[in-house]
Amino acid sequence: MSTELQSRPAGLPHAVFLQRVADEPATSPDVRLGQGAFLALRFVDLLAPDREPPTPDVFRYQWAATERYCAELAGEGTEASHLSCIVRAAGEAHRTGEFNLVAPALFAYAMYLEQESHFEEAEDALQTMINIGVGRLPPSDAISAWMRLGRVLRKQTEFDRATTAYNEAGRVAQAAGDQFSVLLSRIGVSNVVHFRGNLPEAERGWRALLVDARDGGYRNAEAQAHHGLGNVLQRRGLAHAGAPHLWRAYELYEDEVDQLGVLNDLGIALLSIGDLDGAERALGEIARRERVGGNRTNALIELMQCASFRRDRLGFERLREECLDHLDQMPPNIRADYYLKVGIGLARFGNFTKAETSMRQALEIASAHELHEMVFRIERIRGGLRACEAPEEMVGAATEPTHQSDALREVSASLAALSP
Repeated sequence: MSTELQSRPAGLPHAVFLQRVADEPATSPDVRLGQGAFLALRFVDLLAPDREPPTPDVFRYQWAATERYCAELAGEGTEASHLSCIVRAAGEAHRTGEFNLVAPALFAYAMYLEQESHFEEAEDALQTMINIGVGRLPPSDAISAWMRLGRVLRKQTEFDRATTAYNEAGRVAQAAGDQFSVLLSRIGVSNVVHFRGNLPEAERGWRALLVDARDGGYRNAEAQAHHGLGNVLQRRGLAHAGAPHLWRAYELYEDEVDQLGVLNDLGIALLSIGDLDGAERALGEIARRERVGGNRTNALIELMQCASFRRDRLGFERLREECLDHLDQMPPNIRADYYLKVGIGLARFGNFTKAETSMRQALEIASAHELHEMVFRIERIRGGLRACEAPEEMVGAATEPTHQSDALREVSASLAALSP
Protein backbone atom coordinates (compact mmCIF):
# COMPACT_ATOMS: atom_id res chain seq x y z
CA MET A 1 0.00 0.00 0.00
CA SER A 2 1.27 3.49 -0.82
CA THR A 3 1.61 5.57 2.33
CA GLU A 4 2.97 8.88 1.07
CA LEU A 5 1.35 11.53 -1.11
CA GLN A 6 4.22 13.46 -2.63
CA SER A 7 4.14 17.22 -3.18
CA ARG A 8 4.61 18.79 0.23
CA PRO A 9 8.14 20.14 0.68
CA ALA A 10 10.37 17.89 2.76
CA GLY A 11 11.38 19.14 6.18
CA LEU A 12 10.96 18.57 9.87
CA PRO A 13 8.07 16.12 10.43
CA HIS A 14 4.96 17.79 11.85
CA ALA A 15 6.49 21.28 11.53
CA VAL A 16 3.10 22.50 10.29
CA PHE A 17 2.00 22.65 13.94
CA LEU A 18 4.86 25.01 14.75
CA GLN A 19 3.67 27.52 12.15
CA ARG A 20 1.16 28.81 14.68
CA VAL A 21 4.06 30.74 16.22
CA ALA A 22 4.01 33.06 13.20
CA ASP A 23 0.41 34.10 13.90
CA GLU A 24 0.24 34.25 17.70
CA PRO A 25 2.39 35.37 20.65
CA ALA A 26 4.71 32.60 21.86
CA THR A 27 2.83 32.31 25.16
CA SER A 28 -0.66 32.03 23.65
CA PRO A 29 -2.65 28.82 24.26
CA ASP A 30 -2.87 28.17 20.51
CA VAL A 31 0.91 28.21 20.12
CA ARG A 32 1.41 25.98 23.17
CA LEU A 33 -1.17 23.54 21.81
CA GLY A 34 0.65 23.52 18.47
CA GLN A 35 3.89 22.69 20.26
CA GLY A 36 2.09 19.97 22.18
CA ALA A 37 0.76 18.50 18.93
CA PHE A 38 4.27 18.53 17.46
CA LEU A 39 5.64 16.63 20.47
CA ALA A 40 2.72 14.17 20.58
CA LEU A 41 3.05 13.26 16.90
CA ARG A 42 6.83 12.97 17.13
CA PHE A 43 6.21 10.54 19.99
CA VAL A 44 3.77 8.56 17.81
CA ASP A 45 6.46 8.39 15.11
CA LEU A 46 8.44 6.06 17.38
CA LEU A 47 5.88 3.38 16.50
CA ALA A 48 6.49 3.59 12.74
CA PRO A 49 7.14 0.16 11.21
CA ASP A 50 9.93 1.47 8.95
CA ARG A 51 12.16 2.71 11.77
CA GLU A 52 14.27 0.89 14.31
CA PRO A 53 12.32 0.43 17.55
CA PRO A 54 13.60 2.67 20.37
CA THR A 55 15.11 1.10 23.47
CA PRO A 56 12.70 0.81 26.39
CA ASP A 57 14.52 3.57 28.28
CA VAL A 58 14.37 5.99 25.34
CA PHE A 59 10.70 5.26 24.81
CA ARG A 60 9.85 5.74 28.50
CA TYR A 61 11.78 9.01 28.64
CA GLN A 62 10.02 10.48 25.59
CA TRP A 63 6.66 9.20 26.82
CA ALA A 64 7.11 10.84 30.22
CA ALA A 65 8.32 14.14 28.73
CA THR A 66 5.47 14.32 26.21
CA GLU A 67 2.87 13.33 28.79
CA ARG A 68 4.19 15.98 31.17
CA TYR A 69 3.93 18.71 28.54
CA CYS A 70 0.40 17.65 27.58
CA ALA A 71 -0.60 17.59 31.26
CA GLU A 72 0.44 21.25 31.50
CA LEU A 73 -2.08 21.98 28.74
CA ALA A 74 -4.97 20.58 30.78
CA GLY A 75 -7.78 23.09 30.85
CA GLU A 76 -7.00 24.46 27.39
CA GLY A 77 -10.06 22.81 25.88
CA THR A 78 -10.87 20.11 23.36
CA GLU A 79 -7.55 20.06 21.53
CA ALA A 80 -5.60 19.43 24.74
CA SER A 81 -7.85 16.44 25.47
CA HIS A 82 -7.19 15.02 22.00
CA LEU A 83 -3.42 15.31 22.50
CA SER A 84 -3.55 13.54 25.87
CA CYS A 85 -5.58 10.72 24.29
CA ILE A 86 -3.02 10.35 21.48
CA VAL A 87 -0.11 10.10 23.93
CA ARG A 88 -1.92 7.56 26.12
CA ALA A 89 -2.91 5.47 23.11
CA ALA A 90 0.64 5.50 21.71
CA GLY A 91 2.05 4.38 25.05
CA GLU A 92 -0.48 1.56 25.31
CA ALA A 93 0.18 0.52 21.69
CA HIS A 94 3.89 0.22 22.43
CA ARG A 95 3.23 -1.77 25.60
CA THR A 96 0.82 -4.27 24.02
CA GLY A 97 2.05 -4.34 20.44
CA GLU A 98 -1.48 -3.49 19.25
CA PHE A 99 -0.48 -0.57 17.06
CA ASN A 100 -3.98 -0.07 15.74
CA LEU A 101 -4.91 1.34 19.19
CA VAL A 102 -3.52 4.75 18.27
CA ALA A 103 -5.58 5.07 15.07
CA PRO A 104 -8.91 6.16 16.66
CA ALA A 105 -7.19 8.93 18.65
CA LEU A 106 -5.38 10.26 15.58
CA PHE A 107 -8.54 10.08 13.47
CA ALA A 108 -10.59 11.94 16.07
CA TYR A 109 -7.91 14.63 16.31
CA ALA A 110 -7.82 15.01 12.52
CA MET A 111 -11.61 15.45 12.44
CA TYR A 112 -11.36 18.11 15.14
CA LEU A 113 -8.65 19.97 13.20
CA GLU A 114 -10.71 19.81 10.00
CA GLN A 115 -13.73 21.23 11.79
CA GLU A 116 -11.53 24.09 13.01
CA SER A 117 -10.34 24.67 9.39
CA HIS A 118 -6.75 23.63 10.24
CA PHE A 119 -6.61 21.61 7.04
CA GLU A 120 -2.84 21.17 6.71
CA GLU A 121 -2.64 20.03 10.31
CA ALA A 122 -5.52 17.59 9.77
CA GLU A 123 -3.65 16.26 6.74
CA ASP A 124 -0.55 15.71 8.88
CA ALA A 125 -2.49 13.80 11.56
CA LEU A 126 -4.13 11.56 8.95
CA GLN A 127 -0.86 10.91 7.14
CA THR A 128 0.67 9.95 10.51
CA MET A 129 -2.18 7.49 11.09
CA ILE A 130 -1.58 5.96 7.66
CA ASN A 131 2.20 5.77 8.10
CA ILE A 132 1.99 4.18 11.56
CA GLY A 133 -0.77 1.79 10.53
CA VAL A 134 0.64 0.40 7.29
CA GLY A 135 0.22 -3.36 7.45
CA ARG A 136 -1.35 -3.07 10.90
CA LEU A 137 -4.70 -1.33 10.48
CA PRO A 138 -7.90 -3.24 9.75
CA PRO A 139 -9.20 -2.35 6.27
CA SER A 140 -12.09 -0.29 7.67
CA ASP A 141 -9.68 2.04 9.50
CA ALA A 142 -7.35 2.32 6.50
CA ILE A 143 -10.28 3.16 4.22
CA SER A 144 -11.54 5.81 6.65
CA ALA A 145 -8.09 7.40 6.86
CA TRP A 146 -7.63 7.57 3.08
CA MET A 147 -11.17 8.87 2.53
CA ARG A 148 -10.76 11.59 5.14
CA LEU A 149 -7.37 12.52 3.73
CA GLY A 150 -8.95 12.90 0.29
CA ARG A 151 -11.60 15.19 1.75
CA VAL A 152 -9.05 17.36 3.57
CA LEU A 153 -6.88 17.63 0.46
CA ARG A 154 -9.90 18.55 -1.66
CA LYS A 155 -10.73 21.35 0.76
CA GLN A 156 -7.19 22.63 0.26
CA THR A 157 -7.76 22.39 -3.53
CA GLU A 158 -4.94 19.82 -3.72
CA PHE A 159 -6.97 18.05 -6.37
CA ASP A 160 -4.41 15.60 -7.78
CA ARG A 161 -3.42 14.41 -4.33
CA ALA A 162 -7.06 14.20 -3.25
CA THR A 163 -7.82 11.94 -6.22
CA THR A 164 -4.86 9.73 -5.31
CA ALA A 165 -6.14 9.39 -1.74
CA TYR A 166 -9.69 8.54 -2.82
CA ASN A 167 -8.39 5.98 -5.32
CA GLU A 168 -6.26 4.37 -2.62
CA ALA A 169 -9.34 4.11 -0.39
CA GLY A 170 -11.15 2.40 -3.25
CA ARG A 171 -8.26 0.00 -3.82
CA VAL A 172 -8.24 -1.06 -0.16
CA ALA A 173 -12.04 -1.38 -0.16
CA GLN A 174 -12.04 -3.50 -3.31
CA ALA A 175 -9.44 -5.85 -1.83
CA ALA A 176 -11.53 -6.17 1.32
CA GLY A 177 -14.77 -6.81 -0.60
CA ASP A 178 -16.35 -3.63 0.83
CA GLN A 179 -18.53 -2.49 -2.08
CA PHE A 180 -20.12 0.38 -0.15
CA SER A 181 -16.71 1.93 0.49
CA VAL A 182 -15.80 1.39 -3.17
CA LEU A 183 -18.81 3.56 -4.01
CA LEU A 184 -17.74 6.16 -1.44
CA SER A 185 -14.30 6.39 -3.02
CA ARG A 186 -15.92 6.97 -6.42
CA ILE A 187 -18.09 9.66 -4.84
CA GLY A 188 -14.93 11.34 -3.57
CA VAL A 189 -13.36 11.29 -7.04
CA SER A 190 -16.56 12.69 -8.60
CA ASN A 191 -16.52 15.52 -6.07
CA VAL A 192 -12.96 16.37 -7.10
CA VAL A 193 -13.92 16.37 -10.80
CA HIS A 194 -16.87 18.63 -9.97
CA PHE A 195 -14.80 21.14 -7.98
CA ARG A 196 -12.19 21.22 -10.73
CA GLY A 197 -14.88 22.47 -13.08
CA ASN A 198 -15.23 19.49 -15.45
CA LEU A 199 -19.00 19.48 -15.12
CA PRO A 200 -19.87 17.14 -18.04
CA GLU A 201 -17.51 14.48 -16.70
CA ALA A 202 -18.83 15.02 -13.17
CA GLU A 203 -22.41 14.55 -14.38
CA ARG A 204 -21.49 11.26 -16.08
CA GLY A 205 -19.83 10.08 -12.88
CA TRP A 206 -22.81 10.99 -10.69
CA ARG A 207 -25.32 9.30 -13.00
CA ALA A 208 -23.29 6.09 -13.05
CA LEU A 209 -22.98 6.20 -9.26
CA LEU A 210 -26.70 6.73 -8.84
CA VAL A 211 -27.47 3.58 -10.83
CA ASP A 212 -24.91 1.46 -8.97
CA ALA A 213 -25.94 2.74 -5.53
CA ARG A 214 -29.62 2.16 -6.24
CA ASP A 215 -29.00 -1.32 -7.63
CA GLY A 216 -26.86 -2.24 -4.64
CA GLY A 217 -29.37 -0.91 -2.11
CA TYR A 218 -26.86 1.52 -0.57
CA ARG A 219 -29.13 4.27 0.76
CA ASN A 220 -26.40 6.71 1.85
CA ALA A 221 -24.46 6.35 -1.39
CA GLU A 222 -27.68 6.90 -3.34
CA ALA A 223 -28.35 10.05 -1.32
CA GLN A 224 -24.85 11.36 -2.06
CA ALA A 225 -25.25 10.58 -5.77
CA HIS A 226 -28.57 12.47 -5.91
CA HIS A 227 -26.87 15.33 -4.06
CA GLY A 228 -23.92 15.46 -6.43
CA LEU A 229 -26.08 15.15 -9.53
CA GLY A 230 -28.43 17.88 -8.33
CA ASN A 231 -25.50 20.22 -7.76
CA VAL A 232 -23.82 19.58 -11.09
CA LEU A 233 -27.11 20.10 -12.95
CA GLN A 234 -27.57 23.40 -11.15
CA ARG A 235 -24.05 24.46 -12.10
CA ARG A 236 -24.76 23.53 -15.72
CA GLY A 237 -27.76 25.88 -15.80
CA LEU A 238 -30.33 23.12 -15.25
CA ALA A 239 -31.39 23.92 -11.71
CA HIS A 240 -35.01 23.04 -12.48
CA ALA A 241 -33.81 19.47 -13.19
CA GLY A 242 -31.37 19.44 -10.27
CA ALA A 243 -33.74 20.60 -7.50
CA PRO A 244 -35.80 17.36 -7.37
CA HIS A 245 -32.56 15.36 -7.05
CA LEU A 246 -31.50 17.56 -4.14
CA TRP A 247 -34.83 17.10 -2.38
CA ARG A 248 -34.58 13.33 -2.91
CA ALA A 249 -31.14 13.44 -1.29
CA TYR A 250 -32.68 15.26 1.69
CA GLU A 251 -35.27 12.50 2.01
CA LEU A 252 -32.65 9.74 1.84
CA TYR A 253 -30.08 11.26 4.19
CA GLU A 254 -30.39 10.09 7.78
CA ASP A 255 -27.77 12.36 9.35
CA GLU A 256 -28.91 15.91 10.16
CA VAL A 257 -25.60 17.48 9.08
CA ASP A 258 -26.04 15.91 5.64
CA GLN A 259 -29.66 17.05 5.50
CA LEU A 260 -28.72 20.64 6.31
CA GLY A 261 -25.93 20.58 3.75
CA VAL A 262 -28.26 19.53 0.94
CA LEU A 263 -30.89 22.08 2.01
CA ASN A 264 -28.27 24.76 1.43
CA ASP A 265 -27.66 23.50 -2.11
CA LEU A 266 -31.39 23.23 -2.71
CA GLY A 267 -31.80 26.86 -1.64
CA ILE A 268 -29.15 27.89 -4.20
CA ALA A 269 -30.90 25.91 -6.95
CA LEU A 270 -34.32 27.38 -6.18
CA LEU A 271 -32.91 30.91 -6.04
CA SER A 272 -31.33 30.45 -9.46
CA ILE A 273 -34.75 29.71 -11.01
CA GLY A 274 -36.46 32.57 -9.20
CA ASP A 275 -38.26 30.59 -6.49
CA LEU A 276 -37.23 33.03 -3.79
CA ASP A 277 -39.82 31.87 -1.27
CA GLY A 278 -38.71 28.24 -1.60
CA ALA A 279 -35.05 29.23 -1.37
CA GLU A 280 -35.62 31.22 1.82
CA ARG A 281 -37.57 28.36 3.37
CA ALA A 282 -34.72 25.92 2.71
CA LEU A 283 -32.01 28.30 3.91
CA GLY A 284 -34.04 29.52 6.87
CA GLU A 285 -34.48 25.92 8.02
CA ILE A 286 -30.67 25.64 8.26
CA ALA A 287 -30.39 28.88 10.25
CA ARG A 288 -33.14 27.65 12.57
CA ARG A 289 -31.64 24.19 13.18
CA GLU A 290 -27.90 24.95 13.22
CA ARG A 291 -26.40 27.75 15.31
CA VAL A 292 -22.74 27.32 14.31
CA GLY A 293 -20.72 25.53 11.63
CA GLY A 294 -20.12 25.47 7.90
CA ASN A 295 -23.72 24.74 6.89
CA ARG A 296 -24.92 27.81 8.76
CA THR A 297 -22.22 30.00 7.18
CA ASN A 298 -23.16 28.79 3.70
CA ALA A 299 -26.84 29.42 4.43
CA LEU A 300 -26.13 32.96 5.62
CA ILE A 301 -24.23 33.72 2.41
CA GLU A 302 -27.19 32.52 0.35
CA LEU A 303 -29.72 34.39 2.52
CA MET A 304 -27.57 37.48 1.90
CA GLN A 305 -28.02 36.78 -1.81
CA CYS A 306 -31.78 36.47 -1.31
CA ALA A 307 -31.83 39.81 0.53
CA SER A 308 -30.05 41.58 -2.33
CA PHE A 309 -32.42 39.86 -4.77
CA ARG A 310 -35.34 41.40 -2.87
CA ARG A 311 -33.46 44.75 -2.70
CA ASP A 312 -33.53 44.51 1.10
CA ARG A 313 -30.47 46.67 1.82
CA LEU A 314 -30.75 46.41 5.61
CA GLY A 315 -31.02 42.62 5.55
CA PHE A 316 -28.15 42.38 3.07
CA GLU A 317 -25.80 44.47 5.23
CA ARG A 318 -26.73 42.60 8.42
CA LEU A 319 -26.03 39.21 6.82
CA ARG A 320 -22.84 40.50 5.14
CA GLU A 321 -21.44 41.53 8.53
CA GLU A 322 -22.42 38.22 10.13
CA CYS A 323 -20.68 36.27 7.35
CA LEU A 324 -17.60 38.49 7.61
CA ASP A 325 -17.14 37.36 11.22
CA HIS A 326 -16.51 33.80 9.93
CA LEU A 327 -14.34 34.68 6.93
CA ASP A 328 -11.11 33.26 8.39
CA GLN A 329 -12.75 29.85 8.92
CA MET A 330 -14.11 29.58 5.37
CA PRO A 331 -12.36 27.21 2.92
CA PRO A 332 -11.26 28.86 -0.35
CA ASN A 333 -14.33 27.96 -2.42
CA ILE A 334 -16.71 29.40 0.20
CA ARG A 335 -14.56 32.50 0.71
CA ALA A 336 -14.56 33.16 -3.04
CA ASP A 337 -18.34 32.59 -3.12
CA TYR A 338 -18.81 35.10 -0.29
CA TYR A 339 -16.93 37.85 -2.16
CA LEU A 340 -18.77 36.98 -5.39
CA LYS A 341 -22.18 37.36 -3.77
CA VAL A 342 -21.17 40.50 -1.90
CA GLY A 343 -20.16 41.91 -5.29
CA ILE A 344 -23.48 40.96 -6.87
CA GLY A 345 -25.36 42.51 -3.96
CA LEU A 346 -23.41 45.76 -4.03
CA ALA A 347 -24.03 46.01 -7.77
CA ARG A 348 -27.75 45.51 -7.22
CA PHE A 349 -27.66 48.49 -4.87
CA GLY A 350 -25.75 50.55 -7.42
CA ASN A 351 -22.33 50.57 -5.70
CA PHE A 352 -20.31 49.39 -8.70
CA THR A 353 -16.89 50.52 -7.46
CA LYS A 354 -17.05 48.39 -4.33
CA ALA A 355 -18.77 45.61 -6.27
CA GLU A 356 -15.85 45.45 -8.69
CA THR A 357 -13.36 45.30 -5.80
CA SER A 358 -15.26 42.41 -4.21
CA MET A 359 -15.46 40.57 -7.54
CA ARG A 360 -11.72 40.99 -7.99
CA GLN A 361 -11.11 39.45 -4.56
CA ALA A 362 -13.35 36.51 -5.46
CA LEU A 363 -11.49 35.99 -8.73
CA GLU A 364 -8.07 36.14 -7.07
CA ILE A 365 -9.06 33.48 -4.51
CA ALA A 366 -10.63 31.21 -7.11
CA SER A 367 -7.65 31.55 -9.47
CA ALA A 368 -5.08 30.97 -6.72
CA HIS A 369 -6.80 27.72 -5.72
CA GLU A 370 -7.51 26.49 -9.27
CA LEU A 371 -11.29 26.60 -8.83
CA HIS A 372 -11.79 26.64 -12.59
CA GLU A 373 -15.57 26.47 -12.74
CA MET A 374 -15.83 29.29 -10.20
CA VAL A 375 -13.29 31.38 -12.16
CA PHE A 376 -15.45 31.06 -15.30
CA ARG A 377 -18.59 31.95 -13.35
CA ILE A 378 -17.03 34.99 -11.68
CA GLU A 379 -15.64 36.29 -14.98
CA ARG A 380 -19.01 35.88 -16.66
CA ILE A 381 -20.88 37.71 -13.89
CA ARG A 382 -18.19 40.35 -13.61
CA GLY A 383 -18.55 41.13 -17.31
CA GLY A 384 -22.27 41.89 -16.90
CA LEU A 385 -22.12 43.51 -13.48
CA ARG A 386 -24.26 46.53 -14.36
CA ALA A 387 -27.09 44.22 -15.41
CA CYS A 388 -27.49 43.35 -11.71
CA GLU A 389 -29.15 46.73 -11.09
CA ALA A 390 -32.62 45.96 -12.44
CA PRO A 391 -35.34 48.64 -12.56
CA GLU A 392 -37.48 48.71 -9.43
CA GLU A 393 -40.63 47.56 -11.24
CA MET A 394 -38.87 44.32 -12.22
CA VAL A 395 -37.91 43.36 -8.66
CA GLY A 396 -41.23 41.78 -7.72
CA ALA A 397 -41.47 39.86 -10.97
CA ALA A 398 -38.01 38.41 -10.43
CA THR A 399 -39.26 36.42 -7.48
CA GLU A 400 -41.57 34.29 -9.65
CA PRO A 401 -40.10 30.88 -10.59
CA THR A 402 -38.93 30.70 -14.20
CA HIS A 403 -39.72 26.97 -14.41
CA GLN A 404 -42.78 25.13 -13.21
CA SER A 405 -43.22 21.34 -13.13
CA ASP A 406 -44.97 18.80 -10.97
CA ALA A 407 -41.62 17.80 -9.45
CA LEU A 408 -40.75 21.39 -8.54
CA ARG A 409 -44.20 22.06 -7.12
CA GLU A 410 -43.77 18.95 -4.95
CA VAL A 411 -40.41 20.25 -3.72
CA SER A 412 -41.93 23.63 -2.83
CA ALA A 413 -44.86 22.01 -1.01
CA SER A 414 -42.49 19.75 0.94
CA LEU A 415 -40.35 22.72 1.99
CA ALA A 416 -43.41 24.61 3.15
CA ALA A 417 -44.31 21.61 5.32
CA LEU A 418 -40.92 21.82 7.07
CA SER A 419 -41.73 25.20 8.63
CA PRO A 420 -42.76 24.91 12.28
